[in-house]
Amino acid sequence: MSEPSRTEAVQADATASHPGISRRSDLVQLAVAALTAHGLAPDFSAAALAELASIAGPAQDSGPDIKDMRALLWCSIDDNDSEDLDQLSVCERAAQGWRLLVAIADVDALVHKGSAIDLHAQVNTTSVYTAARVFPMLPEQLSTDLTSLNAHQDRLAIVTEMQVDADGQVGSSKTCRALVRNHAKLAYDSLAAWLDGTREMPAAARDVPGMDAQLRAQDAAAQALRTRRTAQGALQFETFEPRAEVEGEQVVAIRQREHNRARQLIEEFMVATNICTAQYLERHGGLAMRRVVRSPERWSRVVEVAKKYDETLPAEPDAKALEAFLERRRAADPLRFPDLSLTIVQLMGAGEYVIEDAQPGAPIDHSKTVAVEDYGHFGLAIRDYAHSTAPNRRYPDLISHRLVKAALAGQPSPYSVAELQALAEHCNRQESAARKVERSLRKSEAALFLQDKVGTEFDAIVTGKNNRGTWIRTLAPPVEGKLEGAGPQLDVGEKLRVRLLSTDVAQGFIDFAPVP
Repeated sequence: MSEPSRTEAVQADATASHPGISRRSDLVQLAVAALTAHGLAPDFSAAALAELASIAGPAQDSGPDIKDMRALLWCSIDDNDSEDLDQLSVCERAAQGWRLLVAIADVDALVHKGSAIDLHAQVNTTSVYTAARVFPMLPEQLSTDLTSLNAHQDRLAIVTEMQVDADGQVGSSKTCRALVRNHAKLAYDSLAAWLDGTREMPAAARDVPGMDAQLRAQDAAAQALRTRRTAQGALQFETFEPRAEVEGEQVVAIRQREHNRARQLIEEFMVATNICTAQYLERHGGLAMRRVVRSPERWSRVVEVAKKYDETLPAEPDAKALEAFLERRRAADPLRFPDLSLTIVQLMGAGEYVIEDAQPGAPIDHSKTVAVEDYGHFGLAIRDYAHSTAPNRRYPDLISHRLVKAALAGQPSPYSVAELQALAEHCNRQESAARKVERSLRKSEAALFLQDKVGTEFDAIVTGKNNRGTWIRTLAPPVEGKLEGAGPQLDVGEKLRVRLLSTDVAQGFIDFAPVP
């Protein structure tokens, strides 16, 4: 028998100290233990909290380099319950397409490099989201208020202005600092329903004269950007993303997050902004932290997966061919497409942060950097990419903003090459740790939801088989688990009826049996 993993050991300890796990607060304790075990800090230091207490309000700054853009019809689009608002967008029709502007919160204006709050953010490098509790990278007084682009509040931002033609190509872009104002806080699902014509316009948008035309322009520009990226080979996945809903101390539902038209809108705008940020930094000094997904080293396995569907992919990595295959499978078998998506994502490998080569003559460890020709994000089918659109919740984006602001001011980089190299490696480790915590808690949340439903029957689909067992996903609620007593005749993709046998919240185990 193999040694238990660190997460399994932590969960076992939690089981011993909390044998009757049945409430939201129990999940919080599991999450705290998991964060600690993975080198993440669940709470802020006394120094960070003291520094927070000294911040009287949102950042104030003025000068000829800060443009007043508050009159533009900015809006935010995010999850229903999101309070850490990083981005606003506005779009105007132009003769040959659209003038698109994206504003990203200027978090650096309050969270200075080397401050106590910055050092905490540097430890975790990301916010960790669980249904029971969010563990924010920045104190909530900042991330959901003073550095958040909240409705009807004036805030400093970094604005990227893009000229998008009718074919979805960004012809030129400009970057500046600005003062902005969010005129409408909108949510993905209600906005998507309006765009699709199935619901009325959200009240927050209806109350702003001209916002209807503004949102139609944003949607049209986003769809043009999406069509062009897809034609270039950007991969369109649909992964399994169950989300627990909590009321009081109870998990009341598990729902699959729908990838709708409003999510596509923000996704396209954020991709375009991140591309422009990388290109801006390349034009102004070269030193930057890039986000890359290299060409899959396990491409041969991707080819083998395609063969199981009687499809042939090229021998060498080809994003366009892979996207065409994925699109055919999405149309042929939408129920199983999330499982195929997950398989391909795992074979592609995780994204990582790397440092762009600095200017000639600078001391640099080339084993920890990439040359220009090695840049790229295979999944997005682009070469230039730098995370910059979520500085309230992701540390590399805060780093990118500091580099951009230094370039705008004509000042030297606030980071040395060695600092950035060390930070890139650290961010890669902590991002991986945060994903593990979130994944383990999703399993525990699902187990808690099903805890009082032992004996209930569900419709399910077989999602995997290996020497450790057979795995299924129930259709409603969307929950994954192990199938005990599965016969050899069951194969991946088959639908069946299952009965819930048992749950273990601390371990995140959910066991089912076939219904005869």
